[in-house]
Amino acid sequence: MLATILPMPTGFYLIIAAQFVSALADNALLIVSIALLSEQGLPAWWAPMLKFVFTISYVVLAPFVGPLADAFPKARLMAWMNGVKILGVVVLLLGFNPLVAFAIAGLGATAYAPAKYGLITEIVGPHLLVKANGWLETSVVCAALLGAVLGGVLVNTSVITALNGLLHVDMLGGTSALYASLIVLLMIYGVASLLNLGIPHSGVHYPASTIHPLLLIRDFWRANRLLCRDAEGGLSLTVTTIFWGLGATLQFIILKWSADVLLLPLEQSAYLQTAVAVGVVVGAVIAGRWIALHNAKSVLPAGVLMGLLIMVIAHVQAVSTALLFLALIGVVGGILVVPLNALLQHRGYVLLSAGRSVAVQGFNENLSVLCLLGLYAALVAADVSIVLLLTLFGLCTAVAIGLLIRRGVQSEQVH
Repeated sequence: MLATILPMPTGFYLIIAAQFVSALADNALLIVSIALLSEQGLPAWWAPMLKFVFTISYVVLAPFVGPLADAFPKARLMAWMNGVKILGVVVLLLGFNPLVAFAIAGLGATAYAPAKYGLITEIVGPHLLVKANGWLETSVVCAALLGAVLGGVLVNTSVITALNGLLHVDMLGGTSALYASLIVLLMIYGVASLLNLGIPHSGVHYPASTIHPLLLIRDFWRANRLLCRDAEGGLSLTVTTIFWGLGATLQFIILKWSADVLLLPLEQSAYLQTAVAVGVVVGAVIAGRWIALHNAKSVLPAGVLMGLLIMVIAHVQAVSTALLFLALIGVVGGILVVPLNALLQHRGYVLLSAGRSVAVQGFNENLSVLCLLGLYAALVAADVSIVLLLTLFGLCTAVAIGLLIRRGVQSEQVH
């Protein structure tokens, strides 16, 4: 109840705004890049590879981005990393393959994440951390919601024609019909960088750490083991790892499922994703208001329910019913991830440091994303039914969370 009364610290809402604008552009860029792949005549399994190359930096650079985030003022680092994302869009404007551009944008996002979450942890005390995560996850999901809508608008033929005329693309020498759409995204990333520059420094300083790569890798693995072996930290890390891996893959599964089963074009499939996003916002608000940090583990059954709902939606064939179930999946997902993410951040901050904790979290979660996206791309290339894919992903999720609940009950009985 205290978390609903106390105000958030200075600069918190500016962090939320900067994060929102940057993530808005990220999500819209994904839809535009999928359209670019289609424009270039590339097969459907290339689409999940966009997210794959975007994410791989999170895993490869994980030992280094935590110390990097702790070494510099985090708001300034976030502005620099938006500059790297801008470079990724410029590469697309120059006509390079979208996979190259997404790999560059992923470099920026890799360092942006520990800076963002670390800054939140530094300026917000434990008593406000669930509420802060409710705000943060709400902004992330709203950005995904509106980013999907914006991406759908930017690949709409009528909008593309209007933008090309408004920005005089013919004078700029654009080689793609989506050139003007990319310029719009470039401007949005620029706004995000300006917002980051306005965020005040938290005042937290960490001892200088080694810059030797082997020592950094060794320190990272020590931190990873420490967080994984912690009872609360290990549990929350496992659940968030499953959640984000599943969420990233579902983004593409839903796009293909809505095209194959509901027979919707890309722009309308992108809009369909907003139902999940709206649901997650509702779930995040519920969790942020009524679930305290010490009760975070009580939300685990929501993970089982989420898996079962995914299995059900695989067999839905009406758009209206699909919207309802996608929203419900979002609600239970928001209720699940917000408290456990807050618990993970708290334990990581206690055991390690803000930047290192988030880097460990990012490594595990994004390794899950890579594995599941790679599996999904392989199954799509093998022409496995999208209905069967959805059913299997939902079943595996429900079973995995159920086993974690059972292990937790057995552990409590032993003690």
